[in-house]
Amino acid sequence: MTLMMDQPNASTRSSTETDLSQTIEKSDANHVNIGSTERILSAAAGGVVAILGLRAASLPGLLAAVAGGALVHRGVTGHCHGYQLLGVDTSNDEAASPTDYYEKGIHVSVTLTIDRSPEELYQFWRRFENLSTFMKHVESVKEIDEKRSHWVVKAPAGRTVEWDAEIINDEPNALIAWRSLAGAQVDNAGSVRFVKSPVDRGTEVRVVLDYIPPAGTIGKWVAQLFGEEPTQQIRADLHRFKQLMETGEVATVEGQAKGNCAG
Repeated sequence: MTLMMDQPNASTRSSTETDLSQTIEKSDANHVNIGSTERILSAAAGGVVAILGLRAASLPGLLAAVAGGALVHRGVTGHCHGYQLLGVDTSNDEAASPTDYYEKGIHVSVTLTIDRSPEELYQFWRRFENLSTFMKHVESVKEIDEKRSHWVVKAPAGRTVEWDAEIINDEPNALIAWRSLAGAQVDNAGSVRFVKSPVDRGTEVRVVLDYIPPAGTIGKWVAQLFGEEPTQQIRADLHRFKQLMETGEVATVEGQAKGNCAG
């Protein structure tokens, strides 16, 4: 006896293929392509923007509220349609590549002359625990060993972000360069160079920083909205470093002093 099995007709196959296609598209639309830190910051920033927009009670305010709501949705779902179209996925924990810094990163370069020798400045900076005394957004840096350190940095909405970094170039009294390791909540790399100024007029200190904001270009816009432009941040940090090294203390807004360069 030959068993005959019904073969699906063309319309049935077409319907099945359509259902499968829709299922795949729905799955892709729900795919998480944003890292956890980026999701938190997107949701937090979106909430603030939405509230400010609603309070404005105007058409621009309404548009801002809608944009804020989109940011909140982005953070809650972990999915970014723009990232999907560009083939970008920041949900993995791998360290950023040079290409990532070039395509998605923000580059900052600031130079300032400080009336101290390269040796003094290098030795103070090389002890990374000292950085929190003049870097406003650095909460703490703990040295793990000769090359690695753990950073805790203040983020929007009263949060903090953390990462481990390693020194990739160390030239005594001249240069320190570092980069974040895999699993960093904010991928970053930077260097500080100490060059003796002509005619013994102190030392030119040049800080170069590259980082990938957790929310991409949106993160930079939100930072600027609240007066946190990255170049201004680094320049202000470097001026505090100058004050600390030249006078032994950093003047605060209230006119009081904090920090010292002893030990």
